[in-house]
Amino acid sequence: MNHFLRRRIRPAGMGLLMLGVVLGCLAGGQASDPVFRLFSFGFALGCLSLVWLPFRRVRLEVRRDVPAHATAGEPVRIRYHVTNRGRRLGNAWLVETPPDSRPDRERFLRTPEPGEEGRNAFDRLFAYYRWNWLCESRMVFDARPSEDPLSLRRGEAATYTAELLPRRRGLVALDDLRVLLPDPLGLYQRCRRVAAPESGLAILPRRYRLPAFELPGSARFQPGGDATSRNTGPSGEFVGLREYQPGDPQRLIHWKSWARTGRPIVKELEDSFFPRHGLILDTFPEAGDAGLFEEAVSVAASFVSSIDTHECLIDLMFISGSERVVTAGRGTGRAESLLEVLAGVESSPRSDFDSLKKLVLRHAEDLAGCLAVLCGWSAERGEMLRRISSAGVEIAAIVVCEEPPATPPERVHFVRTSRIAEDLMRLPQRP
Repeated sequence: MNHFLRRRIRPAGMGLLMLGVVLGCLAGGQASDPVFRLFSFGFALGCLSLVWLPFRRVRLEVRRDVPAHATAGEPVRIRYHVTNRGRRLGNAWLVETPPDSRPDRERFLRTPEPGEEGRNAFDRLFAYYRWNWLCESRMVFDARPSEDPLSLRRGEAATYTAELLPRRRGLVALDDLRVLLPDPLGLYQRCRRVAAPESGLAILPRRYRLPAFELPGSARFQPGGDATSRNTGPSGEFVGLREYQPGDPQRLIHWKSWARTGRPIVKELEDSFFPRHGLILDTFPEAGDAGLFEEAVSVAASFVSSIDTHECLIDLMFISGSERVVTAGRGTGRAESLLEVLAGVESSPRSDFDSLKKLVLRHAEDLAGCLAVLCGWSAERGEMLRRISSAGVEIAAIVVCEEPPATPPERVHFVRTSRIAEDLMRLPQRP
C-alpha cells in the first residue's frame, strides 16, 4: 500500500493531506471560521485534482535502448524511443518499476535481520523490522523519472533519457515501464503501465582495484592445439611446411609454395602453451552473513576483471543448487561471461564443502593452481583447503571476514569488510 500511494500522491498532495489532518483536529476542538474556510478550500482542491485524473490518458509506443551491463552502485542511463499514438501529451514522465523485492516465506523465516537479537520481544515476534530490512536489501535498483517531461503531439516521436541507480548485482528483467500523469494542480498523478518490449540488464558485482598479483601455480600448462588456434590465432613459432589437411585455417596457407608445387601447402606452427587457473567461490555463508557473501562475490569479480584472460584460462567453480564450472579465457570465452555468472549467483541454503572439494579435485590435473574466495573462516573451510593442497594442487585463499584470527594460516589472506579495498591492495605482489 505504501508503494502504491507514494507513486500516486505527489509531495504537494502529501502536504495537503497532512494539512487537512491538522485542520480537522483544530476544527473539532475550536469551531472558528478561518479554520473551516481553510479546511474547505484544501478539501475542494483535493477533490478537483481527483476528478481531473481520469481525463489524463495516454497511448504510447516505447522501445528501450539498454546497455549490455551495469555495475552495482554506479548510475546507468537508459534511452527511450517514444511514439505518441494518442492525443497531444504534455507534463508526463517515464519511470521504471523495479522487480518485487518482497521475500518468499522460506527466506523470511531463515534470514534474521542483523542485530535482531537486541530488539524487544514484540519486535522479534512480529518481525516487522526483519521484513522491512529484507525488502530494502533485495531492492535491485532505484528508478528516477525521465530527465525531461514528455511533450508530444499525436503521431510525433522523440527520445528521452532516464537514470537507474543499481543497488545490488543481479540479472534484471525490465518489464514494467510506467508513465506518470500529474493533474494540473500537481497534487496527485496517474501511474499507467506502458506497452514496451521486455529488456534485460545484467548488473555486475562491484569490483575493487587490485595490485599486480601472482596467481598460485606455474608448473602445469595447457597446449593451445588446433581448436584454440582457430579461435584466437596461432602464436607459436614457425616449424615447417606441410600439405593442407581438411580443417586447416586459410590464413595458414603458404601461397608461394602452393604456386610452386601446385598443391595447397600450409605453415605448421609450434603449439602455444598457457596456464589454467581455478577460481573457487564459497557459496555457503553462515546464517546472518549475507553481507559477507556479497562482498566475496565482489572480490571474485575483481580478480576476474584483473586477470589477463588472453594469456590463460580461468575455471570459475562453485556450488549453487548444483555443481557449476564456467570457463573463460584464451579461445573459450570472454571474461564478461564470468562476470555475468557472478551477477546471478545465489548462496546455497546448506553447506556442502565436500562436494566443492570433489569438484575441484576432478579438474586438478588441468589446473596450474587455485584461488579460493571464502565467506568467513571455519574449520570446515580450512579442512577443504588442506585436502585440496594434499592432492597436489597449489592453492591460496582470500577470506572475507569481519575480523581476522590472531594467527592466520599459511597462504590465507584475510580481507576485512570494513577495509576491503585497503586490504586487497596489501596482497603479495608479482616480483
